[in-house]
Amino acid sequence: MPVYVYSIVATSHPQRLNGLKGVGDPPSTLRTVQSEELAAVVSDAPEELRPKRRDLGAHQAVQEALMADGTVLPLQFGFTTTDDDSVRDVLEERAEIYAERLEALEGCAEYHLKASQAEEALLRQILLESDQARALNEQIRSGTGGPEAPLALGELIAAEVQAREEQLADRIVGALRGFAREERLSQATGDDFLSVSFLVELDNEKSFLGAEQDLAHELGENFDLRLIGPLPAYSFV
Repeated sequence: MPVYVYSIVATSHPQRLNGLKGVGDPPSTLRTVQSEELAAVVSDAPEELRPKRRDLGAHQAVQEALMADGTVLPLQFGFTTTDDDSVRDVLEERAEIYAERLEALEGCAEYHLKASQAEEALLRQILLESDQARALNEQIRSGTGGPEAPLALGELIAAEVQAREEQLADRIVGALRGFAREERLSQATGDDFLSVSFLVELDNEKSFLGAEQDLAHELGENFDLRLIGPLPAYSFV
């Protein structure tokens, strides 16, 4: 029967699974597959697995419970394989890699930060600080700019927005980098110009959170910094 894999831990991890339920309806029973140094938390995989709230919640609950007892390599939702033997084979083949990663994640949690800036405030800033943008805008408003002026202004503003957002992203990441063990950038979507995950040592959690709050205050009300965590370290597995 296909096997659903939740996470990997060291054999020294307590692996307490009592009270936890696996994915599927009815919920599957959790178990572990052991190698000499590692253990994978698994269950039977349901025939149809979709990212429903119930199953996403079950997957996350397993990660959080294991994380409370020690270091975890959490797998993303939906990872399945053929059987327990294939899981054990991978644990043995990649034992050194997984052991190194567990060591890197020890005593840490992931914090994910997204950042956006109010569009109107950014456009006002560009028009105030760019002589060329301001001149084009005045030409358009007065009707003296010709038919190509709106396109030229649009291209100029788009380039300015991209450059300024890249600088802001570098500034934010740079301000928090010293409080984290690792960082991982991901593609920002929607109105966000930054999406980044930090691997934060739990002993340094307070300093990291304080630095993020100081940064949000420094940037001001036109910026929206949204920090989520602590999370299982999905981005660093």
